[in-house]
Amino acid sequence: MRVAILVLDRVFDSGLAAILDVLRTADELRGRLPLPPPAWQVTTVGFTETVRTGAGLCVHTSPIAHAESCDLLVVPTVPEQRPGELAAFLSGPESAPARELITRTRARRTPIATACAGTFLLAETGILDGLSATTTWWLAPLFRRRYPHVTLDQSRMVTESDGITTAGAAFAHTDLALNLVRHRSPALADLVASYLVLDERPSQAAHTISGTLAAADPIVAAFERWARERLHEPLSIRAPAEALGVSERTLQRTTRASLGTSPVRFVQDLRVEQATHLLRSTDLTIAAIARRVGYENANTLRILVRDRTGTTAGQHRRTPPQQLAPSPPGPSSRTRG
Repeated sequence: MRVAILVLDRVFDSGLAAILDVLRTADELRGRLPLPPPAWQVTTVGFTETVRTGAGLCVHTSPIAHAESCDLLVVPTVPEQRPGELAAFLSGPESAPARELITRTRARRTPIATACAGTFLLAETGILDGLSATTTWWLAPLFRRRYPHVTLDQSRMVTESDGITTAGAAFAHTDLALNLVRHRSPALADLVASYLVLDERPSQAAHTISGTLAAADPIVAAFERWARERLHEPLSIRAPAEALGVSERTLQRTTRASLGTSPVRFVQDLRVEQATHLLRSTDLTIAAIARRVGYENANTLRILVRDRTGTTAGQHRRTPPQQLAPSPPGPSSRTRG
């Protein structure tokens, strides 16, 4: 299995290291299996002989020609994470050689894998059009605006679509690498996970901060502020639309364009976010918390928490009882997650 890892200037250090460490460990451990998969031949490639990482470390790379005959091209996250600088990098001359390499690799139908903002680099070439992908959750609004023909699910940790594997935020490089090993041998992936103490993490949802996503659009940001002050009240789309001075249709369309979800589901996310905060920080019962976030039935909240975070409501109670904060004021008070 010939793997070429493309190292760009100012690459995220831990992203590159995670991929190298997981694949090297897989290669070292494969002999312990009764039927070991083929060896991993991993080569770091670059457009210059030496590449400097984001932390200033030097990485020696092999010529880019090694990527032209690889069985898998892996692209650790690109150097820019700030929206403005990222957009300039993607369309500028600095990323042009990488975009050309990705286009040629896809034309040969060679599998490609990336994580975090690296998904933007793949999307910029057009190879993700019509496919599903994920990226770092807080860049999702920018991704949707820039690449409307890509089906983005920022809640996923890893996605696979037509030979292209993408993963979420920066430390999802570990999940990406383990997924690549699992494709070759599920048993080997389990062994690597045990040795490196890696957990399966199917979703980024538990880490998503709804307010950060909403801030990308002024209408959605105003809707988020309005909804947070009324989480304990029944939800009606007409009320916030009237309060914001927009039509219900505009609110629906704007929320979906920015967040990839409906206003109702977004409010559900806000309620789950607040509920998990209360579970961790107070000794309120699940029934009391449910009422504070707009649900008469505690079981409804339990189902939503498990669905959105991948963790049960009970598992969010991590703080010992003696360290719990005092219960906040009653349901009529305004709370912020």
